[in-house]
Amino acid sequence: MSGPSNNPTPQAKIAVRGLTMAYGDFVVMRDLEFEVMEKDIFIIMGGSGCGKSTLLRHLIGLREPAKGSILYEGEDFTATDPSERGAFIKRFGVMYQSGALWSSLTLAENIALPIEENTSLSPKAVRDLVSYKLSLVGLSGYEDYYPADISGGMNKRAGIARAMALDPDILFLDEPGAGLDPLSSRRLDDLILRLRDSLGSTVVIVTHELASIFAIANNSIFLDTATRTQGATGDPKQLRDHSDNPAVRTFLRRGEDESPATRSPS
Repeated sequence: MSGPSNNPTPQAKIAVRGLTMAYGDFVVMRDLEFEVMEKDIFIIMGGSGCGKSTLLRHLIGLREPAKGSILYEGEDFTATDPSERGAFIKRFGVMYQSGALWSSLTLAENIALPIEENTSLSPKAVRDLVSYKLSLVGLSGYEDYYPADISGGMNKRAGIARAMALDPDILFLDEPGAGLDPLSSRRLDDLILRLRDSLGSTVVIVTHELASIFAIANNSIFLDTATRTQGATGDPKQLRDHSDNPAVRTFLRRGEDESPATRSPS
């Protein structure tokens, strides 16, 4: 007989328990249950209007659940007083869909802003750290450029650099590939994989882009607009091939016949 395992089940980085999201009496999604493990690239996916970005806003504390809880490494984020959430939120890096860079500031100034507000580093140390963050996303030498001076894909990368300014251990990215051409989107996917592997970050991404979902994700949740709850969780490639939920299969197999190249090999 084998003895007890010496490898306990790892604790989830994020655990969502019985989460219901609502605007007044209108329920967006109910009874969400899922876990995000350390170093996951976790995709929040589903059709338009299913509540993907709303779920992200709940995860980072911009909206309060109608019911349920969100735990970070076992600590109940939703039970804490809003004034005490700073310790949690400092662990988050967030890139919103538009990139949300200040157009009147250079890339260096955009990235320096959260560093200057939250640390006591010297101006030189801030400049060095900003240059390092830009180099991580392939924008070394672009410190003095303004957002209007660079392409959409470069703006997305600069947005990720700013999200990483305070060395968060969880990155939240809202539609990072939206509006990008396929090549720029693929480069962004490659960047996300490199950052996860080199920095050990856990990444939570809102997206509906199949190519990105299959290229980078190892875990996911599908939000079903018809039932207003989750349709499935797990590796998207496994869900595509083996889910018993027709809505999940339809979402993950859309366009398969017309564009088989979008389906990555398992």
